[in-house]
Amino acid sequence: MKLSSFGRKFTAGAGITSLMEDLGNALASGDDMIMMGGGNPGHIPEVQARLTEVLGDLAADPDAVRRLVGIYDPPQGEKRFIAALVDLLNAEYGWNLAPENVALTNGSQAAFFMLFNMFGGDYEDGHRRHILLPMAPEYIGYADAGIAPELFKAVKPEITFTDAHEFKYRVDFDAVEVTADTGAICVSRPTNPTGNVVTDEELARLEALARRHDVPLIVDGAYGTPFPSLLFVEATPTWNEQIVLCLSLSKLGLPAARTGIVIADERIISALSGVNAIMNLATGSFGAMLAEPLVRSGEILSLSREVVCPFYRGKMERAVAAFTQAMGEGIRWYVHKPEGAMFLWLWFPDLPISSLELYQRLKDRGVLVVSGHYFFPGLPEDDWRHRHECLRVTYSQDDAQVAEGLRIIADEVKAVWAAH
Repeated sequence: MKLSSFGRKFTAGAGITSLMEDLGNALASGDDMIMMGGGNPGHIPEVQARLTEVLGDLAADPDAVRRLVGIYDPPQGEKRFIAALVDLLNAEYGWNLAPENVALTNGSQAAFFMLFNMFGGDYEDGHRRHILLPMAPEYIGYADAGIAPELFKAVKPEITFTDAHEFKYRVDFDAVEVTADTGAICVSRPTNPTGNVVTDEELARLEALARRHDVPLIVDGAYGTPFPSLLFVEATPTWNEQIVLCLSLSKLGLPAARTGIVIADERIISALSGVNAIMNLATGSFGAMLAEPLVRSGEILSLSREVVCPFYRGKMERAVAAFTQAMGEGIRWYVHKPEGAMFLWLWFPDLPISSLELYQRLKDRGVLVVSGHYFFPGLPEDDWRHRHECLRVTYSQDDAQVAEGLRIIADEVKAVWAAH
């Protein structure tokens, strides 16, 4: 089979492809694999009960069923949901949004594919512009989203130690350089894989850089504020027309509904809607219609703050305690300060084997994690040993399984050191 350069790129091996294949194969095999690799959210009883109520109301309303399954939405997305979201965010934060500032996509992964290729790649003036990631590591799903080669340029972070076995990445602004070849800046908040939350001050400095150079600042808020609010530190919800804020319903408890939300300058939304029409014809209605009553009432914010956030904070605290007990002292290990999301980012300095080999050894022992080396798009392959010393571990699933998986990780790391 002969493929175009596009076909070859998107059928070649990619980190996100390997991750999703591993997850799917492990689930389908029926083996007792401890699933600590993916970002699938936990099942929160209060959220699922509320969604069941809304789904029942929709099913009992013939007009709603017709809208849900029998009518194409416009390329911008389901209008009633967008109107309710605009009203909520304006009332809560005074953002002065109009419906023209919001578009829906079939999941936030689709949103990033469209945005990255709208702002990065080849321009009419002959320039090839990149997407600047001001702090690596970053989300595995960005890495292969560019049609143009070498779409990303990333910057190594500053590392500060915040406890005996805890550290934090910070933006190294001395190394962040916006040039004529920068098409957009992108940062996730909180960051998948590390749980790092860019501070309000860091975000303001990035916005000022973007404004000075007239490029968008894309903020990936899939885990963040204003919802689903998987945040364990203070972070102010921020939007203005320099910012492209990307949200999602997945981590609220609707991952299968594939509903991404983009809030931006209306010119960007108009362009995104055009790409949406070409790629998808229309976005799916299910997630928007299921969430719309929660948005209209403001319940989406209270659920996020009072149910979803405490659920994950408790899981995070139990996971950190379990790993700390399992590792003990004797070898160097650190966890990134868990400020949000649903992951522990584990760092084993000077590990005698690569994180990819450690991943394979853990997989053989029935624990599925993700090797850290996938999370550095835009950095040269062999530029930094640190990228081969880290693992991403999710703690969103059953507490007992998470604790057992962390015990096995600790045991395997100790075995590696004992053999060297």
